[in-house]
This record gives sequence, structure tokens and C-alpha cells, in this order.
Amino acid sequence: MTSSSLPGASGTLTAFAGFERLARGGRQEVFAQLRQYTGSAPLLIFDDISGALVDLDLREPAPAPAPEPIAAEAPRSVGRPKLGVVAREVTLLPRHWDWLGRQPGGASVALRRLVEEARRIHHGRDSVREAREAAYRFMTAMAGSQDGFEEAARALFAGDAQRFAALVAAWPQDIAEYLQGLAAASWSNENDPT
Repeated sequence: MTSSSLPGASGTLTAFAGFERLARGGRQEVFAQLRQYTGSAPLLIFDDISGALVDLDLREPAPAPAPEPIAAEAPRSVGRPKLGVVAREVTLLPRHWDWLGRQPGGASVALRRLVEEARRIHHGRDSVREAREAAYRFMTAMAGSQDGFEEAARALFAGDAQRFAALVAAWPQDIAEYLQGLAAASWSNENDPT
């Protein structure tokens, strides 16, 4: 995995040595702190948004930021690359294509409008789901062998914040605190109608 494709390359990361939080910050900052680590506990690094494990090779020197691509060298692609428009394949039934073709601005404009409306309508529900998935990813990696893991997972997905907090309170402090932080958005957005 290249350093530019790492999860958390632009966000914050948190590193654990065993059950102890060792470092937190941007990728370069965490990299520098972990290169100085001399302990024997296994190191695990997590993306603070997705809860996903991040592969950070401490043997390599800290990578320099990627140079800006030269616009003249880039081949012309479909869409409007300067605006971030990316052409991809969409498979629909003929009746869907017919409906899209009758919309003002054509299929692309109609699809963008539908996606934006769905994102706005389901923002709260999507935030809850993403926070629960991030918390579950982390707790599976770090607390899968802890007492009450299954019950805590059920409480997490049931939206039972009090039961979840009570169950993870018995786990190592740094794990419980980080897990509560990942799950926080699922409790605060659960009743959000947007």
C-alpha cells in the first residue's frame, strides 16, 4: 500500500501500543512519534474517522508530500476534471434511462440532483451508520477478546448508549475512551430527522 493511498492520509490517526494510546495526530506526527517507540507491545494505528486500521511502515523514512501533477502532462479525460467530475459507469433499466433523458439538463444533471437530495435527506441516518461502523471496526480489532464484547456490539447497533457505556467502562481506559469518541456521533444524531 502506498503512503498516498493510506486511510487517514489527510486526517488524524491514533496509535495504540497494546491497550495504551501512544500517539495521536496527523500522519507525519504519528509517524515521527512511533519511530521513537522502543516498547515490545504490538502497535496498531487507526483512522480517527473510519476506525479502520492503517498500515504505516515505520522502517521507511517519512515520505515527502507528493508533487503537484503538471496539468499539461495529464491526458484529457471525460467529464470536467477541474471541477472534480469523474466519469464512471452506471447500469440502469431502460425506463430509468428514459426518465433521466427527459429531465432538464439530461441524465448527469438529474443524477447529481437526486444524489444531493438523498444525501441531504439521509444525512443524520448516514452519520449514525458511519459512526457505528467505525466504532465496530475499532472494537473488533482492539476489544474482540474483552468481556462483554458481544453485548457491547448489540448495544451499539441498537442505539443503547447507556448500556454501551456501562459495558465498555470495564475495558482498558484508553480503549473505552477512544471507542466512546468514535461512537459519539451515533448517539447525538440518532434522533436527527435530517
